[in-house]
Amino acid sequence: MLSPSLAQAAQSNLCRTTCGDIPIKYPLSIDDGCGSPYYRHILVCSDAGKLEFRTPSGRYPVHNISYSDPHILVSDPYMWKCEDENNFRATRPFSLDTSTHFALSSKNAYLFFNCSEKDVIIEPKPIFCERFPERCDSSCDSASYLCRHLPGCPMALNGGSSCCSYFPKATESLRLMLRYCASYTSVYWRTIEVDPPYDQVPEYGIRVDFDIPVTTHCLQCEDNLKGGGTCGFDTQSQNFLCLCEKANTTTYCTDPENEKHGKRIGVIAGEFRLNMEKAFGSAANIVFLTYTTLHKLHEMI
Repeated sequence: MLSPSLAQAAQSNLCRTTCGDIPIKYPLSIDDGCGSPYYRHILVCSDAGKLEFRTPSGRYPVHNISYSDPHILVSDPYMWKCEDENNFRATRPFSLDTSTHFALSSKNAYLFFNCSEKDVIIEPKPIFCERFPERCDSSCDSASYLCRHLPGCPMALNGGSSCCSYFPKATESLRLMLRYCASYTSVYWRTIEVDPPYDQVPEYGIRVDFDIPVTTHCLQCEDNLKGGGTCGFDTQSQNFLCLCEKANTTTYCTDPENEKHGKRIGVIAGEFRLNMEKAFGSAANIVFLTYTTLHKLHEMI
């Protein structure tokens, strides 16, 4: 094994594992050099301990993160709320950076209010889809269950405003809808049962799904039998690093090669510089695995 040259600027803290009461785990992070580079600079933890999700359309409060069913739940303060009733404020479309490994969940439903019937196809979806199957996805469903049963405030509109449900497949579609509608809101279906049939309840918010990128290097790094390190990366090259209590390494914390080659001990989660010989090779190929598969592989190592 070739000896890389490791150097880094001093930092006083390790990779933080919480922001407020929200756990921060791989592949996410709130400190540069921690987690996966795919999610770099996405989450921001304020001095007050409030976690925010950064997108091209703004920064949004994070209410929850699930790692077993990987998703982030955020809220958009510009969206319609129950207390708004028939008063619709100016809003802006929520968008994601398409270069990241985030995606809007199919469990989201978008409700649009007071849309122009001249510019938006507003029809009861089952009937419209039977008549025009090729245009089914382009209609805004006026017979939506959620429009008739607004979560937490079924009588909020009180017959004074129209409502229809539509799932925009792209930010541009959402932007066009908001050009012809007074406002909108997002409702996601939250699973409340651990076992089948997995009952769900509607709640306001935007569910954003993410992948968990797993490499053999990361699994070895996190293995408690091999030192229980934290997966991170070089902030310049974005190559993998295992962040340990006393050292950063390209393998795992208790690797005997670390001492043999005199790798410099340093503090975790800083500004890394890693110069590798060409013969060392590139980082392991990344495979996206489910949470269950991740742990099965972890036990095999």
